[in-house]
Amino acid sequence: NGLLLIKRAHKYFPIIEPLLEKYEIPNDFKYLAVAESGLTNNTSSAGASGFWQFLKSSAKEYGLEVNNNVDERYDLEKATKVAADYLKKSKDRFGSWTLAAAAYNAGNSRIAKNLQKQQVDNYYDLLLNTETSRYVFRIAALKEVLSNPKKYGFEFEDEDLYTLSKTKVVAVDTVITNIASFAKRFDINYKELKLYNPWLRENKLNNKSRKLYNIKIPIK
Repeated sequence: NGLLLIKRAHKYFPIIEPLLEKYEIPNDFKYLAVAESGLTNNTSSAGASGFWQFLKSSAKEYGLEVNNNVDERYDLEKATKVAADYLKKSKDRFGSWTLAAAAYNAGNSRIAKNLQKQQVDNYYDLLLNTETSRYVFRIAALKEVLSNPKKYGFEFEDEDLYTLSKTKVVAVDTVITNIASFAKRFDINYKELKLYNPWLRENKLNNKSRKLYNIKIPIK
């Protein structure tokens, strides 16, 4: 649904955009996240999860914690940094952001193999599978529509768009035995806390290693 994408973009682009700038990734790559997940924390049939759709193995390789208790693929800030690291490595390897985007979809090894086999040096001359052949064009189409929604017939008022509440960060380096009880200490409920911290996968934080976690608390 196009209108839902517009609403979600209004909510989440303000988080993604400064991170892409910080990690020196072109701003247009926020539309790659839209292409990957529709800006929802869904899980693909292959097991890729979060806005940036990482497989468990790739996420762990890049330093994200992934288990039944904590899954940092659902932490938008951390996942965006991992996506940026992956894209930078692909750009350094292939020499163009377009090929980096294609590699995000198909994998670096498949793109490298096809470039060598087909004796070309750019995305537009490559014969690839249907999904990857359309991928960059799909990102471009999403940019066009989300940048000019009214031009494409989407009618809405600004108050119809989704927004995120302001939050404060509570740093925790201990076990939380009951997250619902923890939430009540900040005058919010379990549902509200989980909406802002979807990486917390259970009603507890095991934290045997005494790691420092930043938990977002919405400010009412």
